[in-house]
Amino acid sequence: MTLAPKAPSAKAPKKLTILGATGSIGRSTEAVIAGAPGSFEVVAVASGNDVRNLARVARVFGAKFAAVANLSAYEELKAELAGSGIEAASGPEGLKQAACMESDLVVGAIAGAAGVEPTYAAVEAGRDVALANKECLVCAGEPFMRMARERGVRVLPMDSEHNAIFQALGGESAERIEKMWLTASGGPFRAWSAAQIAEATPEQALAHPNWTMGPKVTIDSASLMNKGLELIEALHIFGVDAKKLDVLVHPQSIVHGLVSFADGAVTAGMAMPDMKTPIAHCLGWPDRVATQSPRLDLAQIGALTFEKPDFARFPALRVAMEALAAGGAMPTILNAANEVMVAAFLDKQIGFNEIAARVEAICELFEREGGNSAPANVAEALAIDHMVRERSRKSLLDLSC
Repeated sequence: MTLAPKAPSAKAPKKLTILGATGSIGRSTEAVIAGAPGSFEVVAVASGNDVRNLARVARVFGAKFAAVANLSAYEELKAELAGSGIEAASGPEGLKQAACMESDLVVGAIAGAAGVEPTYAAVEAGRDVALANKECLVCAGEPFMRMARERGVRVLPMDSEHNAIFQALGGESAERIEKMWLTASGGPFRAWSAAQIAEATPEQALAHPNWTMGPKVTIDSASLMNKGLELIEALHIFGVDAKKLDVLVHPQSIVHGLVSFADGAVTAGMAMPDMKTPIAHCLGWPDRVATQSPRLDLAQIGALTFEKPDFARFPALRVAMEALAAGGAMPTILNAANEVMVAAFLDKQIGFNEIAARVEAICELFEREGGNSAPANVAEALAIDHMVRERSRKSLLDLSC
């Protein structure tokens, strides 16, 4: 008698926590989850201030827990969730509580330094993390990754460039890598003259040709600071020497990252510019999740072009690469100063070119004062971040810094 093979058992849904559920990454994550019914269970969601949308997402996915960063928004969130059975919390402790809920994967997408502590809490609690928050690695890269190693946590890169590199590596070790390139679209000012860039308005800087992102990241993309911050991230994610990291300007945003190996082979991560692709890769890993993202048609595109970045017109990238080479606390200082100056530009307090100039002046100030010791832990990194922000805000009142 021949027995028929047993039917494979249904795979349990992957349990997710989404930190930054109402931002651009959060919205794309929501779309990926909605397009893969039965594949995921959302346990907890968190956001900064958007209470109404946070409550909506929590209800749509039947989350057990929702937290808003704004401490005073607790009553509003509780009211929005009334009758749902979803527990509400607020403030930094509420975010940490969300991050530490029992889950298979935490999406770390709270923007800015505000995302560091809750994402670190998830790592400390032993949760795998899909990382879309740059500051975790730019501000506190060494202690963050050290804790990940200690807890046996997998950090999956969700940024399109790092995710492309992750896939292009194919499991190869860092020792076999000769060079690693992150690509930059060049932003809205790629073909502008230096004089035109100097007169750029926030509205012009926010008009990115390829990507839809939050305002801070979009301004960083226009200045190419974003690419410098991503190089710092890559150093921590992939464990490569800073000298092996570089940037290529690639206007089509089809090739997101390239890796050159010791034997001369080069692999590239390619996809249409749509964040749902790297998000789906992280959510499904090691499996693949189908998405409705546009498919790459190279014949229709016809040509892919690459060029070296122009440090004269885009000095922010040079400043960031110098901070990468300096190491220590300099990436933390760079990041904090940049956040303040980008906010000042968006508020029309300073010109576009002043972002890089003032960030560089702040970095030089702390270097002169001997403030470049690497933070030993996340608390130290955030203390440096706070101090630099205060000095940066004061510098806005003094042209000489």
